[in-house]
Formats: sequence, structure tokens, C-alpha cells
Amino acid sequence: MSTAAATDSVLATIRYGIIGAGHMAREHVRNLALIPGSEITAIADPVEASREETSAAILGGEVHAFADYRDLLDSDLVDAVIIASPNDTHHAILKDIFASGKAYPVLVEKPVCTTLADADELESLSRDYPAPVWVAMEYRYMPPVQEILRTARNGDLGKLRMLSITEHRFPFLDKVGDWNRFSERTGGTLVEKCCHFFDLMRLILQDEPVRIYASGARDVNHADERYDGRTPDILDNAYVVVDFAGGARAMLELCMFAEGSLFQEHIAIVGDVAKTECYVPVAQGHWPLEDLREAEVEFSPRAPQAPRRHVVAVDDALLAAGAHHGSTYYEHLGFRRAILGDGPVEVTVADGLQAVRMGIAAEQSIRDGRAVEIEPARIQVHA
Repeated sequence: MSTAAATDSVLATIRYGIIGAGHMAREHVRNLALIPGSEITAIADPVEASREETSAAILGGEVHAFADYRDLLDSDLVDAVIIASPNDTHHAILKDIFASGKAYPVLVEKPVCTTLADADELESLSRDYPAPVWVAMEYRYMPPVQEILRTARNGDLGKLRMLSITEHRFPFLDKVGDWNRFSERTGGTLVEKCCHFFDLMRLILQDEPVRIYASGARDVNHADERYDGRTPDILDNAYVVVDFAGGARAMLELCMFAEGSLFQEHIAIVGDVAKTECYVPVAQGHWPLEDLREAEVEFSPRAPQAPRRHVVAVDDALLAAGAHHGSTYYEHLGFRRAILGDGPVEVTVADGLQAVRMGIAAEQSIRDGRAVEIEPARIQVHA
């Protein structure tokens, strides 16, 4: 797929401010550089080294750097805001944006928050916010995932009955201040990492969860690390089974000490007529770029028909721009359309909150050793 898709009918310039200047912020910088009409005019981060590194990655135009994000919001330098700060800061930043009176369009990184209390508050506060708020669920926009989503929706699989998502990957990266080593700041691995997959479950099945059972632990990673005398408590592996209101069920298998894998994600959707599945290569940087260009997609009718397999190629420029197999670029195209009034918000606050609630329920299930019941949400699942 080509970056030529970025050409808008209206090439208005949108000035972006980025709150949080770490690894993910720089992925946003690289992807916005591929989209005409995008200008990053301000960044905010309390860490000077992060501000300097991200400022240096922004090409063209003057970039104003702030230590306090509230100064960015008051600056009148931006038209839209991207929140790429640590997980546990999202709630307070969103509250300040909602109270600012400036109606900034917002793209907020996942997870949108880390606690049930914050989720309930954001659900209420966001309801009447007059500008688009888009939750960054990049996995929806991976080209091979988009392809199997189309197959799941067009009826070729029949009634969807089972969904399996596997991620075998590398351990959590080092972050400034080591904030991602403890559940109190991340929400837990099944919130921090796996809200993507719970979002995909709802999106694919077009249904809401009613019961979650999970088993997991920290068995390998971070055991020799100490922070102020504490050992990290984040999970590095888990199985999660989710029952949905309509009778379908889904399973997540996560392993974060499997960095030798070429294919990082495998998704299989099984209906009563056929199944489809895809294999997504590991993040760029772990294997040579030429090994990562092609994801695999397979459609398998029930016997005796033979399966059909093909590859989904992704533009090298998109692979080089980030660690999410080109998806951040396509997500930004959608966010741009929403800002300009040319399209809907495809991943709403309600979607982001439900993914967080599923992750919190899975973490609770592991702690308590029991299934956790979930009251079905009365929110629209956006396709």
C-alpha cells in the first residue's frame, strides 16, 4: 500500500501539538511527516532530554517545547493534540483538555486510562465534548488486519463463532523513569499491551463481552531488575478467554519472552462456513526490513476445498516510520479526516474505555483465580 493515499481533497494545514516526547511520540512525528498538510508546532514533556530528541526529529518549521503540557494547551500554537505520555497521565491530561474551552481535536494513545474510576469519569466528561476524540488503537489499521476484517464482515465466514489472537514478542522496552515496570502506572500488562486485542475482539465480533477468565504470571522478564528496592510486577505471559453476549468466544495468548519470532501476531477468525487468519511480522528493528514487508493472509473454507493464501505488502516508508506495521500512518489519515469533518471518529472514547475495562477484568481474574462477569455495555461498536 502506498503513501499516495495521503492526498486529501482539502490540503488544509493542521498544526499538531504532542504531549509526551518519548518513543511513541517520535513514531507519530515520522508518520505525520508522510502526510501533506501536517505540521508539528509544539511538544511538551517534563524531561528535557526527551524534548530535545523529539524536537530534533521534527523537520521543517519552528517547534516550541514546553516542560508543562498546560502551557502547550494555553499557547494557541496548535489546532489538534496528540497525547503520547505515560498511561497514568492520560486521564488528567484529558480532563484539562475538556475543561480548557478550546475544543481541541485529540488523538490519545492507548490505554485511554488505567482504572475503573477514571474510566467512569472520562465516560461522563467526554460525552458532551464538541471536538473529535480518537483513541489510538493502531492494530485495527494494520493492512493484513484490515483485510481479514473485510472478510469477517462480508459474510464469507458465515456466523462468527471463535476468535483467536496470539502475540509472541519481545519484553517491554526501557522507558524514561521506568514507568512501564509497575501495574500501578500502566494498569497492568493486560491493560497496557492487550487493550489493543480486546478492542479487536469487540470490533471483529461486533459484540460485547459478558465473562472473562485469565491465567498469567511474570515468569521470565524483569526478575533481576530493582527500582527503589521493588521488583517489577507486570505480567509477561497470559491466556485470556472471553465469552461474548451473542455466544461467540475469543482467546488471547500473550508471551513477552518470544523475541525470536518472525511473525509477532497471529489472528484467526472462525465461522460456521470458513475461517480466515493473518500473520503479522515483528516490529521493525528486530529483523531485516526485507523480511517484514509481507504479512500473510489465508482464507480456508471447510473441507474439501483448499485454503487460499496470499501476502499483503506494506510500503517500506511506512514500515520505517514506526513499529506497528504501517498502521499509525493509516490511523493518522483517519484522524485527519475526522478533524476536517470528512469522516467519523472510528475509535471512540467509549471503545477505548471498554478495552480498558476488559483488561482490568482480566488482571482481576488472574489475581482472584476466578472468572469475572461483565455487564454488557450499551455502546456502539464502530466498524
